[in-house]
Amino acid sequence: MVRRRLAAAGALVAAAALVLSGCANQGGGGAAQTSQAPAPAQPNNAALPAGNGQGKCAPGTSIAYVGTLAGQNAALGQAIANATELAVNQHNQANPGCQVTLVKADSGGTPDTAVGPTQAVINNPAVLGIVGLPFSGESKAVGPSLNAAGLVNITPSATNPGLTGNGWTNFFRGLGNDAVQGPAAAKWMKTKFNPQSICVIKDDSDYGIGLANAVTQALGPQVAACQGNVKTNQKEFSATVGQVQQANPQAIFYAGYYTEAAPLVQQLRDAGVQAPFVGPDGVKDEQFVVNAAGSANGAYLTCPCVPQEGFTAFTQAYQQAYGVAPQTYSAEAYDSATILLSGIDKGANSRPALLNYVKTYNGQGLTKKFQWQPNGELSETPVYVYRVDGDKIVTDSPIS
Repeated sequence: MVRRRLAAAGALVAAAALVLSGCANQGGGGAAQTSQAPAPAQPNNAALPAGNGQGKCAPGTSIAYVGTLAGQNAALGQAIANATELAVNQHNQANPGCQVTLVKADSGGTPDTAVGPTQAVINNPAVLGIVGLPFSGESKAVGPSLNAAGLVNITPSATNPGLTGNGWTNFFRGLGNDAVQGPAAAKWMKTKFNPQSICVIKDDSDYGIGLANAVTQALGPQVAACQGNVKTNQKEFSATVGQVQQANPQAIFYAGYYTEAAPLVQQLRDAGVQAPFVGPDGVKDEQFVVNAAGSANGAYLTCPCVPQEGFTAFTQAYQQAYGVAPQTYSAEAYDSATILLSGIDKGANSRPALLNYVKTYNGQGLTKKFQWQPNGELSETPVYVYRVDGDKIVTDSPIS
C-alpha cells in the first residue's frame, strides 16, 4: 500500500458492528457530519509486547523496520515505524533479560530505492525478522532476496494479492489483501449508491492496478465501464475530470495513493463533479484531507485496517511517545512486532527458528486473530469504511 510526506496527526477513529444510518455529504462541499461509529475495545486476550517479562535473548538481538521514513508517502511508513518502535521499547522495559534492538532502514518507498537498504538488513546477522515493507511494489522487488535469506517478513500494509503467489515461505501479511478489500468495497458501493455507473480510476502502481482490477471485477463490466488512468506524481487531471464528467457516474472509486488523490478530488469538485469519491487505504491519511483543502469532505475510504481508538493503552502510549495519535496501520504494525518479539522471548533465537514460530503462530492481537495460511495470508481479514468529516477521518462502518 501507500507513498509521500512526513506524518501529520491522524486520529483515525473507531468502528464496530454499528452501521451508521446517516449518509455523509456526497459532494464534498456540504455540512460536515459529526456522528461516527464506536470503537472496538481491546480484546482481553490480546498479546502485548511486554509478554510475561521473562524473556531471555543474546545481547544485540535485533528486529528491523524496513520501509519509507522520508521518501514517498512517508506518513504511512512513519506511523508503522513508530508503532514498531513503541512495541520494542515496551518489550525492553518489561524484559531486562532480553533487550532487543530495532534497526530502521529507509526504503524510500519505491521498488528501485528499496533494494539497497533491504540488502543491508539481510547482511546484518543480528536481525532475525522484519516489520515491513509497507508498499506492494517495493515488497515485490525485494521479496526474492528476503526469501532466499530466510528472513521472516510481516507486512502490516502491503495489499497486492500477487505477493503471496510467488512461492515465498518467509512472507506474511498482517491484514487482508486487495482480493478482500476490492470486493468488499464494491459490495459496499453497490449497497450505498445503487449505481448504474461507477468510474474506477487507478494509478500506475502495483497496488493501484491490482486493487482497481479487483473492484472492477466485483462491480461487473456494465457498472464499471468507466475506467480512468493516472500516473504517479501527476498533478493535472483535466483529461480524467472530463472523462468523469462525460460518464456522469453515481460514484468514483480511486485506486491509488493520497499524493495524487488530493489534487484529483480537488479538480473534480472545482469542475462541478459532485459524485461521491471513494478511496482505499492508500488514500486514508490525514495528508489527503489537508492537501485537498476542503474538497475531501464527504469522501469515503475503505481499509482492511481496524479502528484504533478503542485500544486505549496503545493509543495513549503512542500519543505520549510521538505527540500524535496512531495512524493508518499503526496498530497492525504493533501487532506484527509483538509477534516477532514473543517468538524471541520464547527462544526463537535464529532466523529459521523465528520463521517457524511465525508460520505456526496462533494468537489474538489488538486488531484481529493472527493465524496464517500456508501462503502467508491471514484467516481473519476485516475491512472497514471510513469517511472524511470536515477536517477529520472518522469511522463509518464495518463491511460484513
